[in-house]
Amino acid sequence: MRTRLALPVALIAAIAVTATACQSSGKDSAGSDTKNTPKAASSVADYDPTPYDRIKDGGTYTSVGTFDDQGNPFNVNSTLTASRVWSWYNADAITYSPTGEVQYNPDYFSDVKVSVAGGNQKVTLTINPKAVFNDGTPIDWTAIEATWKADNGSDKAYAASSTDGYDQITSVEKGKNAKQAVITFKGVYPSWSSLFTTFLHPKAATVENFNKAYVKKAHPEWGAGPYTVGSWDTHSGDITFVRNPKWWGKKGKLDKRIYVNLESTAAVNAFKNGQVDNVSAVDAESLKQIKGLPGTEIRSGGSPFEYSLYLNSKSPLLADPTVRKAIEESVDRSQIAKIQFQGLDYKEPLPGSAILYSFQKGYQDNVSAVLKYAPDDAKKALDAAGWKAGSDGIRAKDGKKLEVGYTLLGDDPLDKATAGAFAAMLKPVGIRLDIRKADESDFSKILSDRKFDLFLSGNRSMDPFGARYLCDFYCSDRDSNITGAGTPALDKKIHATTEIADLGQQAAAANQVEREALRQYAFLPLFSGPSTYGVKKGLANVGATIFYNPLPETVGWQK
Repeated sequence: MRTRLALPVALIAAIAVTATACQSSGKDSAGSDTKNTPKAASSVADYDPTPYDRIKDGGTYTSVGTFDDQGNPFNVNSTLTASRVWSWYNADAITYSPTGEVQYNPDYFSDVKVSVAGGNQKVTLTINPKAVFNDGTPIDWTAIEATWKADNGSDKAYAASSTDGYDQITSVEKGKNAKQAVITFKGVYPSWSSLFTTFLHPKAATVENFNKAYVKKAHPEWGAGPYTVGSWDTHSGDITFVRNPKWWGKKGKLDKRIYVNLESTAAVNAFKNGQVDNVSAVDAESLKQIKGLPGTEIRSGGSPFEYSLYLNSKSPLLADPTVRKAIEESVDRSQIAKIQFQGLDYKEPLPGSAILYSFQKGYQDNVSAVLKYAPDDAKKALDAAGWKAGSDGIRAKDGKKLEVGYTLLGDDPLDKATAGAFAAMLKPVGIRLDIRKADESDFSKILSDRKFDLFLSGNRSMDPFGARYLCDFYCSDRDSNITGAGTPALDKKIHATTEIADLGQQAAAANQVEREALRQYAFLPLFSGPSTYGVKKGLANVGATIFYNPLPETVGWQK
């Protein structure tokens, strides 16, 4: 599952943005500072891995987070925060190691068998006989069936985050008994495990409940696991999870798991005051504030995050691919990266793909294959397209000025700095960037309604099967493709990659198709960055985990 971030990206400022933007070298941005840039982003995990029996019983773990507008992680409007909160009171049936190896949780799936017959893959999930939802409903094959039906795209009324993979399942049937689900695919789907890392209670899988039941609401009765919702303050957004008396597996080590709803600046202050047990260091200033605090440590490692610039192809001016390409050619990604990473002692190659990270096998730099940082070429293309510079330097055509909106969420000065950098880069090319402020709470609506021209947002990969998400980013008929770009012919090529059984061959094919998709010039990967956290010493299995999501019962305080 790949989940959009709930908040605007936290940005590094603290430098003269306009100056740096105007002093760009004119080199290909992918090649800037290559002498000192590693060939791949960090793949280091740093989370103090600790065995279950070395964690003490009891204690409270508090961090920042809250229920979002949409708490159902299968919904297209869900966010990273929603997924993290969900996992504390719902099934964590399949997880991954930091590097992406599949791990089955025997408390849910006591046996997993995968076979291929007649060219079609069959997955048989044997469900733990003790597994039961909190309302007493047995967890059985109907939960797998309900999750498949809600997400396979056959009923467009479901606002599903991704139908990929689910749409290749031809049936989910009862096996030798109700505690066995037999899943049959059309062809072979090697990343099938990503479809059922968690699942829905059948009651939660109706259209009405799938789309609306989890809007600013929790439904612990439909959940399962070592913890359940103890209290949720709908005014503050704070949530407390407590041990679930109906849990059949290893009990949770913590007495309480608390999420408090705080903005990033307040979160840093809360960590400094000992009110929260870990906090994300989103920039150099926050890292400076939390580094060296008594009783704490910094945990930093690789990141399955990527932040990109989205260009709305449905906006009047951006409907012209010439304009979109000119904007992308005018953005010096290396300068954006310098702003982001200043003071963090971190470097990475500029991202070349939406689907794979540079530390993953099969990764290729598809962006550099189709796009160069070339503002002079952008000027020439706009000249040829009839966009003539006026006395103020801003181009115009047919009485319309080349003014493009940039939607800025909130009033964080760091976010403003990067918006200013984009404006400074586009101005010499003759494009005026109109920075439009919006509330952070409008995030989901801005994307779902496409109320933007340019928008900076991020994604986090919840599993290592990046090629599976090609359609989410680039298919013309997919709600998750918020740029609105693409063509039916391109869609056909994208869908063909999902039918390739070998993961390596699939990645190679997906890379080729992504290059064609990037030539729509509506989506520009910008940076990933490290995952860096301040953590109280002794807090186990918390930190930079890459693809690993520690099971809730394994999180706690060392003995």
